[in-house]
Amino acid sequence: MHRIYLAGPMTGLPDENRPAFNAEAARLRKLGYQVENPAELNPPGTPRHICMRVDIQALLGCDTIALLPGWIDSSGALLERTRCSSASKSSPPRTSPSPTKSRPTPPWSIDHEQRTT
Repeated sequence: MHRIYLAGPMTGLPDENRPAFNAEAARLRKLGYQVENPAELNPPGTPRHICMRVDIQALLGCDTIALLPGWIDSSGALLERTRCSSASKSSPPRTSPSPTKSRPTPPWSIDHEQRTT
């Protein structure tokens, strides 16, 4: 199973944008991915510097990153994307180990972002 780290804006948004994180995590899980979701990794109100330590550690164990809308305006998501790029993380394969089951690439994967920048 491929692990995806979910990145996006949280700081300063209502409920730290947790509904958007949770909705996208649920969607990706239905597609068969294992998702590392910062909204689940860090309880509400956790200091940002602690969240970033937890989040970067989770990111390092993932195969790719999915970026929520607004990520470009988030210093934390930019850091996570940079860390992912420097670690040579890429999009998961378009098919699962089973040749009969297709698995689409997430819409905001690092691979997609690299092609458009």
